[in-house]
Amino acid sequence: MKTFWLYGNLGLGLLALGTGLSVAAFLTSFFLAFLTLCVGHSVGLHRGIIHKTYATSRLLRWTFALLFAFSGLGGPLSWLKVHYTRDYWQNRADCPRFFRYDHGLLTDYHWNMHCRFVPAQLELYGLPSEDTEDPLLRFLERSWMLFPVALMALLAWQFGWAFAGVTCCLRVTAGILGHWFVGYVSHKIGYVRYAVDGASSEGRNVFFLGVISFGEGFHNNHHAYPASARMGVKWYELDLGWWVVRALEVLGLVHDVVAWHRPGFAAKAAAKAVDPRFIFRDPDQRVG
Repeated sequence: MKTFWLYGNLGLGLLALGTGLSVAAFLTSFFLAFLTLCVGHSVGLHRGIIHKTYATSRLLRWTFALLFAFSGLGGPLSWLKVHYTRDYWQNRADCPRFFRYDHGLLTDYHWNMHCRFVPAQLELYGLPSEDTEDPLLRFLERSWMLFPVALMALLAWQFGWAFAGVTCCLRVTAGILGHWFVGYVSHKIGYVRYAVDGASSEGRNVFFLGVISFGEGFHNNHHAYPASARMGVKWYELDLGWWVVRALEVLGLVHDVVAWHRPGFAAKAAAKAVDPRFIFRDPDQRVG
C-alpha cells in the first residue's frame, strides 16, 4: 500500500503536469504545502504531538492532526511510533543499521519507500498513552488516505483533473520524497555543532534543506535539543516552523513553549525526555 500510494500519486501527477501546471496551480500547491507540511507536520505533529514543545487546546491539537492527514505522508500514530523508536536507538551505541544511516542512498530509499519497520517490543519505547489512545489520532491512523483523496476530488470537480493532479498528487509525492531526502541527507552530510554523548547518530545541519523544510533540516540542532520548539540556533538558520510557533504564541493559541534559548529550558526539557542524558548539550561541546 505504501508503494502503491507513492507511485500512484507520482504517476497521476506526471500525467497532469502537461496541462495542469499554471501560476494558480503553483500558488495553490505552495499554500497547501505550507498548511499541511509546515503547520500540520513540522509544527503540529513533530514539535507539538511528538516532542510536546508547547501546550495547546485539544481542538487546535486535533486541527494540526487533520492538517497532517491532508499532507498524505501517513498516519500520525505510525509516525509517532517510528519517531520514538528511532530516537531511542539513535541515542545508543548499539543502534541497528536501519537507524544508523551508515548505508547508501538507494538502500535507504528502498527501505523507507517500500518497507515498513515493525518494532518487536513497542512497549520498550515509552509511547505516551495520551497519544496512542487519542480517539482522533486513532481514527486518522486508519483513514488518513481519505483526506488527500477527498481534497483531490473536490479540486478536480471545481477546477479540473489536471489542476487536482498537480496540486494534490504531485504535492503529496514531493512531500513524501522531500521528507525522506531531507532525513537521509541531514544524517549524512552537513555541519555538526553539538556532540551528543553515546549516540550513534548526532544528525547534521544542512543550510539549504533546513530552510526549505521549515527548519527540519537543522538536524544536529534538533538532536541536541529535541525538546525545543526552535530548531534554528544561529540567526542565519531560517526556521519557519519556529516563526509559526511564535505567531501562535503571540495570538494566545499555544502556551508553555519550550525553546533552547529561553530561561529554564534544561529543567523543562528533562521533564519531557525519554532519556534526559540526551536532551541538553553544553554549548561548549562542539565538534565542528
